[in-house]
Amino acid sequence: METKKTHSMLLIVLGAVLVIAVGALVYFANQPTSSQKNASAPQTNASMPSNYKLNPAVKNSTEALNSLPLPQLNSHVASDEAEVQLNTTAGAIKIKLFPKLAPNAVQNFLVLAKHGYYKNNEFFRVMKNFMIQTGDPSNTGTGSQSIFNNQPFATEISNQLYHIRGALSLANTGAENSSSSQFFIVQSTQDLSSQISKSVPDRIKEAYKKGGYPSLDGSYTVFGQVISGLSVVDKIALAEVTTNSSGENSKPVHPVTITSVKIIKDWKF
Repeated sequence: METKKTHSMLLIVLGAVLVIAVGALVYFANQPTSSQKNASAPQTNASMPSNYKLNPAVKNSTEALNSLPLPQLNSHVASDEAEVQLNTTAGAIKIKLFPKLAPNAVQNFLVLAKHGYYKNNEFFRVMKNFMIQTGDPSNTGTGSQSIFNNQPFATEISNQLYHIRGALSLANTGAENSSSSQFFIVQSTQDLSSQISKSVPDRIKEAYKKGGYPSLDGSYTVFGQVISGLSVVDKIALAEVTTNSSGENSKPVHPVTITSVKIIKDWKF
């Protein structure tokens, strides 16, 4: 009787040991190695929708840049663009604007234009093979205004917009948040493509061979492009100039004036 009871107890103990041993093997087999412990675990973003696609505009690889839409390279005014005409004493200049890519700049310009702010503004600073500048009713280069509580606003940089010939851009003081009403049109006809210092789309490189000022890219807000009237821009830039109060040879002897700004295609913000 005692022998049977002892035998049964022995079987129970052996079974328990076997279960513990198998469990231990399974546990250690599933533990990470030392190299696995040091590896980063995969991360997920719960807020990212399943159909999310990375916008190529946030990349600067050559492939991504070359796939971007480049609205400056055609004269068509798209559904997401606005259009204005600068009527000047030298002729008319038609410009398309890019509210999706530079919303503050375009809104500021359109609202001021509707209120007649730019009427009788002179192109007070003109430089051959560089640019022509206006947007200051005092015609001195010291005045400027914005619709944002009359405060200057941030520079808006897009890798879809560049300072090629005919680009419309906002002047600033050199500080990041100093854009306002003054603007300039790039007039240069020189091939300065060798001065391109950052990655740009191949088609922009080709455009720069026909004129522009690549050194301005990244520092000023491009918000439009001349689509008609570049000959007028050239005429203004080639005018006789004298020295201004800063000692720069850029003050026109007979300034060209903006007589009005016509809104051909508006944009609602």
